[in-house]
Amino acid sequence: MTNPRTLAAFAHDLVAAVLAWMLAFALRFNFDIPPEFYAAAWQSLFWVLPLFGALFFAFGLYRGLWRFASLSDLQHLVAAVLTGALLTTAAVVFIGLGPIPRSVLVLYPLLLALAMGGSRFAYRSWKEHRLYGPTKMRGQPVLVLGAGEAADSLLREMNRSGLWYAVALVDDNPSKVGRRLRGLPVFGPLARVGEVAEKYGVKHVIMALPGAKSFERRSAAEHAAAAGLTVMTMPSYDDLLAGRLSVSNIRRVELEDLLGRESVSLDDAGLHELLTGRVVMVSGAGGSIGSELCRQIAKFAPSRLVLFEASEFSLYRIDEELAQSFPGVVIAAWAGDVRDAERVEEVLTAEKPAVIFHAAAYKHVPLMEHGNAWQAVRTNALGTLTLAQAAQAAGVDKFVLISTDKAVNPTNVMGASKRLAERLCRAHQSAGGTRFVTVRFGNVLGSNGSVIPKFREQIARGGPVTVTHPDIVRYFMTIPEAAQLVLQAGWMGQGGEIFVLDMGEPVKIVDLARDMIRLSGFSEEDIHLEFTGLRPGEKLYEELLADDEATLPTPHPKLRIARLVDDMSEAERHELLAWLMPSVRSADSVKEGLKRFVPEYVIQ
Repeated sequence: MTNPRTLAAFAHDLVAAVLAWMLAFALRFNFDIPPEFYAAAWQSLFWVLPLFGALFFAFGLYRGLWRFASLSDLQHLVAAVLTGALLTTAAVVFIGLGPIPRSVLVLYPLLLALAMGGSRFAYRSWKEHRLYGPTKMRGQPVLVLGAGEAADSLLREMNRSGLWYAVALVDDNPSKVGRRLRGLPVFGPLARVGEVAEKYGVKHVIMALPGAKSFERRSAAEHAAAAGLTVMTMPSYDDLLAGRLSVSNIRRVELEDLLGRESVSLDDAGLHELLTGRVVMVSGAGGSIGSELCRQIAKFAPSRLVLFEASEFSLYRIDEELAQSFPGVVIAAWAGDVRDAERVEEVLTAEKPAVIFHAAAYKHVPLMEHGNAWQAVRTNALGTLTLAQAAQAAGVDKFVLISTDKAVNPTNVMGASKRLAERLCRAHQSAGGTRFVTVRFGNVLGSNGSVIPKFREQIARGGPVTVTHPDIVRYFMTIPEAAQLVLQAGWMGQGGEIFVLDMGEPVKIVDLARDMIRLSGFSEEDIHLEFTGLRPGEKLYEELLADDEATLPTPHPKLRIARLVDDMSEAERHELLAWLMPSVRSADSVKEGLKRFVPEYVIQ
């Protein structure tokens, strides 16, 4: 059954077609139509009207809603009218259907397009004013930070919403200050946001700076938070381009939004060569880094993606996610421990991976320092050795070890165990065999055990927010960036290299804590900071060896290769294997052994 609204729209267009036809005759004869032409006008409607009615349906004029009439709808309308005008002219000229003046044939399509198009856009304008106009204004007033294309899109979307309404914009660009965007004044610079907010009585700001650099976003948020304003953000440019901008997507700014770094430039051709159509395995596939590696790898359509994970729940979760997000990728989920040589051999024999990304590890420094020290060594070092040996035996092409900045001059068991894993991988590198590549990086935002979720929980409880030391600094990058650079290093590595990621500038942890307190709508009087002292094995500064003296450049600006001389002799390797075999060792003996095999390790 035809939709009543479609019938009403069709009836409207037929009436418009009749009125435009008669008006064209009236204009031609200065509203004094001779009787013979008046009769011809009405008689010709018996074939003109069905012709145009058929064209209206043929050109899909009733597939859209008038409330959302757009330029695309107008194009379809004009195409239908012009086609009808050409057919009408052909019928009059070549068939001789009635005495119709040529000027009528010219005026008619113009009048008809104006009537039909004007009705549609007038209806849309009335509907939007009725739904979203001033009489329907609801919600809270806000300032918009930024006055570019993103802000324009945001204002347009906010006009349809009852959640927020903008009263002004603030921007750092001097050329925009003093001008208007969609009728709203633009103030500047961003440092004046508190002053502008006070003028308009505003308590909330929305950052419309999706393309700004991270330090610009952070500066804007700090100015707003310092003025006691609640800071929110809109989606990224990718979301805008995909049409996913919605007022419902506007949310409070999180610290991750302000620490986000510039996008990574990847060699897609090289990564396709490494991953596409090949069997790729990820150990620790359910962890924060391992799961993101799986997502990034799946985009390159491997013939099979093998998940290896000790945690049943983590394995289930990433398996379900990948099956839903990448239905075309074959997923194989294996539960197992990298220290279990028989299980590892079983998996590699069955799956025959060409590339392995080894992300399984214990990573929490204080937790691994004493009672769990031997487990850290057995998982991080023995687990790596077990998987590396199995990879060699199975003929794996590339083995990529995920390491850490804490492996540089380590002062804790976790860092020393990862440094030992690095040495073991390099010791297994041989010409013509599996190519072992190591990638080091620092902290990732939002990873399991990250300081940011911890701060968030402490703020939710009312504080205090605990920081170990006022001078402690760390490097941060996003999980997707880290995973992408791991893939890039995996493709570039030819065997034996230790790649160091460019982590940018270090960030003081106490500054992160203060930013999170302000962004949560509190002050340090509401949520107190508390310094607890450095934890066992913890350093004030992490080292990446990313300077020119300690590293070599690569073609990728965010990747360098560490200059290391750490060859392991055959005798040392046999001694290390014997040391790794016992199932139980005390924390003190673990540290003494690590000092023997990792000379730069400093026991604290």
